[in-house]
Amino acid sequence: MEVADEQGAVAAPDPHCLADASLFSPGEARDRAEPKPSGLRAPEAGWIELDASVLHDGDVRAQQDCVRLTRECRAQETVVQLRQHASNLCCRRKGTERRPLRDVRDRRHPAAPGRQPIERPDGQFLQAEHFGTVPAREPHHLFEERFPAGRLRIAVEQIPGPDEQALTVLPMRVVLADPPAFTPAYDHELAAALARQGVDVELVTSRFRFGETSEPDGYRRSEPFYPFSSRLFHRSRLRLPLKVAEHLPGTAALLRRHPDVLHLQWLAAPELDRLLLRPRVPSVFTAHDLLPRRTAHKVNVWRTLLARFDRVVVHSERGRETLAELDVDATVIPHPVFPSDPPRADDGRTLLCLGTIRPYKGLGDAIAATKQIAGTRLLVVGEPLEAMNGYRTEAGEVAEWRLGYLPRHELERALGEATVALFPYRPELDQSGALLQAIGAGVPAVAYDVGGIAEPVRKFGAGRVVPAGDVEALAAAARELLESPEALDAARAGTRRARESLTWDAAAAAHLQLYRELV
Repeated sequence: MEVADEQGAVAAPDPHCLADASLFSPGEARDRAEPKPSGLRAPEAGWIELDASVLHDGDVRAQQDCVRLTRECRAQETVVQLRQHASNLCCRRKGTERRPLRDVRDRRHPAAPGRQPIERPDGQFLQAEHFGTVPAREPHHLFEERFPAGRLRIAVEQIPGPDEQALTVLPMRVVLADPPAFTPAYDHELAAALARQGVDVELVTSRFRFGETSEPDGYRRSEPFYPFSSRLFHRSRLRLPLKVAEHLPGTAALLRRHPDVLHLQWLAAPELDRLLLRPRVPSVFTAHDLLPRRTAHKVNVWRTLLARFDRVVVHSERGRETLAELDVDATVIPHPVFPSDPPRADDGRTLLCLGTIRPYKGLGDAIAATKQIAGTRLLVVGEPLEAMNGYRTEAGEVAEWRLGYLPRHELERALGEATVALFPYRPELDQSGALLQAIGAGVPAVAYDVGGIAEPVRKFGAGRVVPAGDVEALAAAARELLESPEALDAARAGTRRARESLTWDAAAAAHLQLYRELV
């Protein structure tokens, strides 16, 4: 056999020291042993070669050039020299006579540990297919294990490379905050979609005062804001002083959290937040209403607040242009639709006004447009936040009123009965959740061209867009959709395109890309 060692010197094994004498046939001396032609392969005499990979380290080589033989107890210099011919191995020790092997019926060397012989089925230990080179730093037989001199074996921990570390990092932690719980449906859908993207999400909000909310789906929800005022006074103004007092501990609880990103959806008290809200982590703000109606005139307050956030999100290009006037470079992430599949039960002549009833929603214009279309009824669905007596008198018999915060099944029933939805809003907001509920249910919309309301309708052909404040144009567009099956079918096809494009998963992916720019 050829023996290669990286240290350049290998202890020559003494056949007399072998524990198992079955390497030779019984009764034969080592110097007269001949291999059987059928079982053993006769190797050519070779040279002891120095492996090319040996390290030329003087100190290490000095310790490793001498290898103690297996049975020697005293330090000796018996080594195999480099380039020494293999035929000289048997005579490497001077003054030592060759000794015939003893009778192998005992099968054990006197100094060898007791063990049973390992023997091939045909009685021959070495076979031709086992001939080869002994690798460096491997035992020569079962009872020899060599360790490099002067070296220790130390366990090494596998450290991942830069491209592998991303597989073991913790998920991004995001806190979505809607202190006044203005948009619980939006908060729920966005939090659930982010959770589906692998984000660790906590929704920090307050108790919703007008009905049940969806159970968390893959995220956590906490309600540290307004624990008493959200339960005691409903819509009474008596709750406002208590709400102000509760705002400080709620804000403190929010700022004690240390997520990777803090994302505010609404600011309930901008004047107080100007003093209290100073995020210590990367922060994002979504301007749902651009500048909220109650404090829109306080431009300096909003300029200061918006400058504290690392990113500001709007839902339309119109919103981005509006905030650019305040030196805010906003990011546009379109508002997704709220998909639903209500049973279709419309009579082909029903117009819908959907959402909370506020002065800016333009309910008076919707009533006036409905009265211009013969045989049409107006279905009004939502929670009134203004006096309704004038509207009821004006509408007379053309309107059906389903007031209050309706449960989900009642909302879907109203959407299933509607043929076309009207959104005659004034320019006081960026986008409408009610509009996207109607589109998500397959109901085409006729909208005034204000804020970002018109963008999804125009982009996907999901209805008609008319000039703001033009009641005649509002009525004409609604009449076209009601009286033309082709126009109505085309508008319904546009709602399906919007539903396929404006998804919550797409919005979550856009938000996640924005978050990654900050962490």
